[in-house]
Amino acid sequence: MINHLITQKNWQTQLSEAITSVDELLSILQLESMRAEVYVPKHFELRVPRGFVAKMAIGDRNDPLLKQVLPDQQEQINVTGYVADPLSENTQNPVKGLLHKYQSRVLLTITGACAIHCRYCFRQHFDYSANMPTADAKENIINYINANPEVNEVILSGGDPLNVTNRRLFSWLDTLESLPQITTIRLHTRLPLVIPARLDATLLERLSQSRCHIVMVIHCNHANELDAPTAEYLQRTRAAGVTLLNQAVLLKGVNDTLDAQVQLSQRLFTSGVLPYYLHVLDKVAGAAHFDSSEQAAIELYWSLLASLPGYLVPKLVRELPNKPFKVPIDIYSNS
Repeated sequence: MINHLITQKNWQTQLSEAITSVDELLSILQLESMRAEVYVPKHFELRVPRGFVAKMAIGDRNDPLLKQVLPDQQEQINVTGYVADPLSENTQNPVKGLLHKYQSRVLLTITGACAIHCRYCFRQHFDYSANMPTADAKENIINYINANPEVNEVILSGGDPLNVTNRRLFSWLDTLESLPQITTIRLHTRLPLVIPARLDATLLERLSQSRCHIVMVIHCNHANELDAPTAEYLQRTRAAGVTLLNQAVLLKGVNDTLDAQVQLSQRLFTSGVLPYYLHVLDKVAGAAHFDSSEQAAIELYWSLLASLPGYLVPKLVRELPNKPFKVPIDIYSNS
């Protein structure tokens, strides 16, 4: 369970006190013997909130939450096919701060900051400095949306859109709600799992007042991320009228077993969240050691279908560059 001394602090304080030292993290978890197996990356440093660390098991080098955040020496191995921009997002960036990959929706990178640095992140090499929407860029984004009437949904992403202040986030909501063609606003976020207090009363009240459908897609990979306090915050969010979905990434050694996936779906449902996507890994440079074969993913998925009701089985997909949709994995290819 999360340490209550941590969770009593407001979310901004928890954000500012995130652990950035490999040595400190290993000391807290009593895993100093692992020091030779990890390294201190320069371009994508360690960052993990203390509340998330409190969900990890002391002394367990194979803890599934620890594996997601601890820099591994394997990240430095160049593996053919694993590249800096696996989804070719730099070619789908018509306006600064906006990605337009899918016909009816656009994605805004309103911040490059995250509360946590996941070692498999497909945007760990993304040039956020060149894509932060300034005041001028915001006007260009509005003009772009107006010029593309087929766009009816905007995804706030980043980085993590809940990493910004309520004032800045609400400004974006006000702007998007003023556009008659926008019917849905979606937030893609990891904050509810790593700093649940981000789902504060002020945020939930504002989301409940939106004229648009508000969809929050959280990113939870393992049931251990969903302890009782986290579940309570998510249930409050659902009670505020927010649709809650989850997208997970299939990660070798973290959640690539039937038991892990079943527990994740069941605990999500208890928390008021429906499983949405299970992504096979984006082939980003530095993350090859997390990848599972497509055949292993398919075999796991058949087991999931046999073990869970259909509404708790996420869609098994791969995201490919220049495709106008998430690509379903063909589970019949080797059946």
